[in-house]
Amino acid sequence: MNLCIDQGNSRTKVALMTDEGKMINDFIYKSFSSSDVERLFDLYPIEDSIISSVINIEPAIVNSLARRSQHFVLFDHLTPVPIRNGYNSPETLGQDRLAAAVGAVTLCPNENLLIIDAGSAITYDFVSADGEYIGGNIAPGLKMRFTMLQRMTKKLPLVEVGENELIPLFGKNTRDAIAAGVIRGVAYEVKGYMRTLREKVPHFQTYLTGGNAPYILNNVRSSQTEKRELHFEKHLVLIGLNRILVNNK
Repeated sequence: MNLCIDQGNSRTKVALMTDEGKMINDFIYKSFSSSDVERLFDLYPIEDSIISSVINIEPAIVNSLARRSQHFVLFDHLTPVPIRNGYNSPETLGQDRLAAAVGAVTLCPNENLLIIDAGSAITYDFVSADGEYIGGNIAPGLKMRFTMLQRMTKKLPLVEVGENELIPLFGKNTRDAIAAGVIRGVAYEVKGYMRTLREKVPHFQTYLTGGNAPYILNNVRSSQTEKRELHFEKHLVLIGLNRILVNNK
């Protein structure tokens, strides 16, 4: 059994998976420490592990993983991956973005892929059908957009939106105007990337992941073409990490 850990800005996502990619269990931690690592190894027959982090990893976590694992991968820009990395500065590319790209290729090989990770920031990454990570873009995430509207204006409130809330086309009050402006703005941003790609490549698939993906998913899938091209996979980064771990074993 493999232990895959994706440490993000606000949450740590953990999965137990087989070498073949079967998900055994998954967890989300608001805070994650070496004691959590020890507890997981005590509860499950874990043999190998991998960790990816966009923040500084506590040395105690690394020590626990290295000590308890038969094979341990601390994922960084030097770790071999099963796709070619065409980024000009691989050392600055977020490991979560590269892992998500590997996850998408694992699920949909030999296809042009647009990978969208809607987390604290929203990233747009592209992998070619022959398996090369071409590059990507970084934009403010939903919470960041809501927060900055409130912080950088005198009268606009901080708005929170429910995951399944029906978003109007145009708001009839300030709260709904902000909710629609942010949520629909991101949805149109996603649709814009998909529309532009249709003009440049003969065919492609889009994978949407990240904690805020459900907020925008239903506002993007409006046409039959978009429904065919757009796939939601909340474990995309973890799937990629598992593939990287298996390849390195």
